[in-house]
Amino acid sequence: MSGTFVGMPAFPEASSRAVDDAQLRYNLRKATHTIRARRAAVVGEQPDWAELRAAGAAIKDRTLRHLDVYLERLESAVTAAGGHVHWAEDAAEANRIIVDLVKATGETEVVKVKSMATQEIELNSALAAAGIRAYETDLAELIVQLGDDLPSHILVPAIHRNRAEIREIFTGRMAAWGRPAPENLEDDPRALAEAARLHLRERFLSAKVGISGANFAVAETGTLVVLESEGNGRMCLTLPETLISVVGIEKIVPTWRDLEVFMQLLPRSSTGERMNPYTSTWTGATEGQDFHLVLVDNGRTSVLADRVGRQALRCIRCSACLNVCPVYERAGGHAYGSVYPGPIGAILTPQLHGIAGPLEESLPYASTLCGACYEVCPVAIDIPEVLLDLRAKVVTKGHRGERLAMGAARRVLDNPKWLAMAQRSAGRLRRWAPRRLPGPLSAWSDTREVPVPPRESFRDWWVRRPNQEGDR
Repeated sequence: MSGTFVGMPAFPEASSRAVDDAQLRYNLRKATHTIRARRAAVVGEQPDWAELRAAGAAIKDRTLRHLDVYLERLESAVTAAGGHVHWAEDAAEANRIIVDLVKATGETEVVKVKSMATQEIELNSALAAAGIRAYETDLAELIVQLGDDLPSHILVPAIHRNRAEIREIFTGRMAAWGRPAPENLEDDPRALAEAARLHLRERFLSAKVGISGANFAVAETGTLVVLESEGNGRMCLTLPETLISVVGIEKIVPTWRDLEVFMQLLPRSSTGERMNPYTSTWTGATEGQDFHLVLVDNGRTSVLADRVGRQALRCIRCSACLNVCPVYERAGGHAYGSVYPGPIGAILTPQLHGIAGPLEESLPYASTLCGACYEVCPVAIDIPEVLLDLRAKVVTKGHRGERLAMGAARRVLDNPKWLAMAQRSAGRLRRWAPRRLPGPLSAWSDTREVPVPPRESFRDWWVRRPNQEGDR
């Protein structure tokens, strides 16, 4: 199963390093607060926002309940429009399909639209292993690629970089990818954007194969939809002779009427705009283009089977939850060890991969449970609820000692006599209560004070207190 950064430690270790990086924290705070304020302004002017949010959640839930029906409907519509549909159970199968499609064209270069799905399956690495070079065309993705870096945000993958760092990346790395950066490049945003534009222009004009994701796929007509802010996506979608779109199976909406709801929710929640600058839609093969749709499961069916966790599949990748999360703001996206950072990543990654190792076990605890993520989610995903459910599963799966301790606690708390005995014993031994817990429990007491047991429990005080009859 792909989608996590190779060699990444568990969240506590990774985040402890991140919070010591003052520049990273400044970059994140400035960017997230700016996006958060813009979102609040445009959402606040929408009088029916609560109704739109409820409608978005209802549409997603209805679609997920009948996902098999809508997937088959989408396949039929795409095929009828001249496209080809491929089904991929996991990342390895998806990469194999895409590599074979590119090889069949005889090309060794592709241009890409920003896509979380292709990052999840680690497509660029699979293409490189097959001798195919992928050029990212989204500005933030280009920065990440040139810097040999990893994305740290769903909407703005290079959010952890400031413009001075971007300038250094461009001047130091652009030449290795074809066209060098202009001499005496300044760190002015307009100058940096122009340098990226010049760097990519000949790629757009020469590329014969384009690879995209999709924000939505309309089952009714087989139409795919990409929302972006720069226009690069439009170039990738229309100029190449072959277009391959890689889409998670949960991205379906049943009809165009349903799509209209999300076209109001997504721009406001992601970029803080009333309307998305560039919205591209295409249905099947158009204007002689060879079109392939690769539908990717990669763990989504398992998530769908989880009664509590399946609501994570409502996600429309707006990143609103990241921009309000106090943990993300301080730790950054890399600490989550996955292409899906922040609160949504804390619930999505352990579900897609299973609670398979230290990283997945730690992510459900990467939260204060403040609930801000739920409040801003445009499709009302109750992330704190899913986090608590995953924490329970981590404990159930946990080490033998942890399971024994939780089992003993349950037996004591379920039995009033045993609970009273434990409380009295704690009161008698209170003077020997440690200020720091021993062994593996020390991690808990290193960040909080161990409470001193009271001399007398509430139950005992209640029994011996005077005037019991008079108080009734």
